[in-house]
This record gives sequence, C-alpha cells and structure tokens, in this order.
Amino acid sequence: MDDKIKEIKAWQILDSRGNPAIKTKVELYSGISGEFSTPSGASVGEKEALELRDNDKNVYMGLGVNNAIKNVNEKISKILCNQKCTNQKYIDETLIDADGEENKENLGANAILSVSGACMKAASNFLNLPLYKYIGGINANVMPCPMVNIINGGRHADNSLDFQEFMIAPIGADSFHEAIRMSSEIFHTLKKILKEKNQITSTGDEGGFAPDSKSNRDTLDLIVESIHKTGYSTDKVKICLDVASSEFYREGKYEIKSENLILDNKEMAEYLKNLTQDYPIVSIEDGMGQNDYEGWRILTDTFKESCLLVGDDLFVTNSKLLSEGIEDNIANSILIKPNQIGTITETIECVKLAQDNGYKTIVSHRSGETEDTFIADLAVGLNTGIIKAGSMSRGERICKYNRLLEIENALNGEFRGCRGDGAKYSGQNNLSFKFINNNNCKGGCSKRK
Repeated sequence: MDDKIKEIKAWQILDSRGNPAIKTKVELYSGISGEFSTPSGASVGEKEALELRDNDKNVYMGLGVNNAIKNVNEKISKILCNQKCTNQKYIDETLIDADGEENKENLGANAILSVSGACMKAASNFLNLPLYKYIGGINANVMPCPMVNIINGGRHADNSLDFQEFMIAPIGADSFHEAIRMSSEIFHTLKKILKEKNQITSTGDEGGFAPDSKSNRDTLDLIVESIHKTGYSTDKVKICLDVASSEFYREGKYEIKSENLILDNKEMAEYLKNLTQDYPIVSIEDGMGQNDYEGWRILTDTFKESCLLVGDDLFVTNSKLLSEGIEDNIANSILIKPNQIGTITETIECVKLAQDNGYKTIVSHRSGETEDTFIADLAVGLNTGIIKAGSMSRGERICKYNRLLEIENALNGEFRGCRGDGAKYSGQNNLSFKFINNNNCKGGCSKRK
C-alpha cells in the first residue's frame, strides 16, 4: 500500500454560526483518505495566526474563504502531492515554509490547518489506527475532564453578561461517561430553574444558556443552585470561568458594565479573588487582557497555587509566547486551539512544552465550530487531561463528547482484564496543579525583553 498523497481538494462548508469555513480531503494513492474542517473563533487573540477571509462585502459579508480554498487546491496541492502523509513534521514544515510568514498570512492559517489535519487523519487511516492512538501511541488512555459551558456571555451571547463563559467541571466523577451524565443533568436542571425565574432559555454560540442576569455573581448563584438541585455537591462539581477580559479592557482599565465597575489590574485581581473565595471556582481563563502583562503578574502572584490561570489570548497556542510566560512565571495553564497556530505539529509541540514545564493543557473548541471531532482524539492522544468542547446542546459540540464516549468504550474494551489499565478519568488530578517557579524553561525559552 502507498502512503503518498495523490490529491488534495478543499471546498467551502458552513460553521456553527453559518459562516464559511474550509474542509479539505487528502486522498492517497492507496485510495485511503482523511478529511478535516477548520473552525473559527469570535473572541480572537491579536497574535493568533491569520484566518484568511476574502473581504468581499457582497459575499457572505466579507467572510468568504474562496482565496484560502484556492490556496489549498492550487498552491498547497502542487507542493505536497506525492509526499508521504505519514511524515507529519515534514508536511507541516513544508506548509510553514511555503507561507513564509510567522502569522501564516499568505496561505492562511485556516487553509494550512485544514491540510495539516487532513494529512494526519489520512495517515491514521492508512495505518489502521484510531486517531488518538496514532497521536499518542500506547500512552493515550487518559480521558479528559470536561469544562462544560452552561451559561454564555460576552461575545458569545446577546445578553448583558461581561464574562464569556461560565462552565462546570465534574471533577468528582469516577469516569468520563459519569462526568457527561452529571453535566447533562445539571444543564437540564439549570434550564428548569431559568424557566421558573421567567428567564429565557435560548442558547449562545457554544450551546450554553444566555440569560440576562444582573451580574456575574447572580450567574454564579444560578450555577451553584443548579448543582445542588441536581443532587451534587460543589466538592464534586466545580466552576470554571472564561473571563475573556481583553474584550472589556480599555486604556488600562477593566469595565464590568453589568456591575458598573471600572477596575485597574490590581482591583481586577482582587475582584476575581473574591469570587473564588465565595464560589467553588477552580479555573480562570484570560483573567487579564492579552496585553496587560503586568496584570498577569499580579494575577499569578495573587492566586499562586490556588487556581488554574489559563492563558488563551495571552499564549494563542504559540510556543514562543508560552516560553516567555514560563520564564516570567506568568499563568500556569494554557488553552490549546490548533487554528490559533495553524499546524498540528506546532500544536503538539506547544502542548509538550507546557507539560514539560508543569503547565496544565486544555484542548479547546472554537465558537464557530464544525462537526469535526479532531479535538477529542487530540485531548486523549496527548493526555491533556482537560477539554473544552461546549455545552450539552448543539450537534457540533455534542459530537465531540460522543467521540470521547466512543474512545472510552474502546479503551475499556481493549484493556479489559488488565489490572489498572483501560480508560483513566483525570478529574481531580487535572484541576489542581503544582506551579513550577521556573527560571530555566525546558524547551529553549528565550527571556522576554
């Protein structure tokens, strides 16, 4: 059988917001193929790799991807055809070199990632391996704790909430399938509570409810009530926040409109600290703005080892930016989104750098998602221990959870009868951490100027 690439073909699909996205198929001479769909974000970090759009206001309001598709079908196809799909590093380095820009602005990160991902899927199919096994080998058996989005705000919903995501993490579950059951039950209990309070039960971009709560605290009260009414304790189910503070950071101040607050970074850190003292919050994503490096230092010093401090806009799945954060002891966790960097190889390298330096890794979806389940296999393959895949609604979110349930069943079947083997649910272990005070970063860090 031949693992060389015969044809690369891209076409336009729609993401979960009804905007254009790219899907690419890589076909081998053996007849085996792989397909990958590239998602898109709404809250986008300034240093993310460039998502190439057509900017023709008369077509899809400027969001068309015909130029990116043309780059795949004409430029990338010419470069990669007859190359071996099983050499992922070579494939991705060739794509990076062909673009020539650090932010991948020439070919487009959406075009490049669609090919990179499709090549990896074709390779796993060629070797007749499940994708998570192809990525991680025999060590790929840790099922991630889900951070399940149950209330949307910020850029993801048409309500007055400043924070972007309010999530639950069932750390006390004994297995992934139990974690999903607990999350689903709490989600539906929350819906009943919202109805009782005459609140709307429509959902935001990522499937969580979008009530017009008066404040962040009111929203947190709703979640705690939902956990308890479902029959669980906050020892077993924790709360995680995506503050997305870059969205309301202006001229050195954080404006929390729903509570009429204008805070400097010290006050913002204190505000978040007070929330964690009053609610079972174990993770805060983007607690400071992406350009407020001083604020991140204050935040990290404030929380030390008491909470996951997740860098999304801060790090954008970029090993260079993560290295700087590691050396400066900024944050202690990183969100992993392949389309922020553009290739699977760079994504994996970033995960490994984080893990080697004691940072927690959280594989994440985007607000403009597709039915592609790649991130489920990636989370298990790299043993990241945590995943953000959205809420307990909307097919483009549920398909990720269903794929993880499928992986769990496969792992348990494969290792049945072997002591201590099979699918291992991370839960409690990955929602706590030991923060490394590391002035000697593993992975070639260069000190931030």
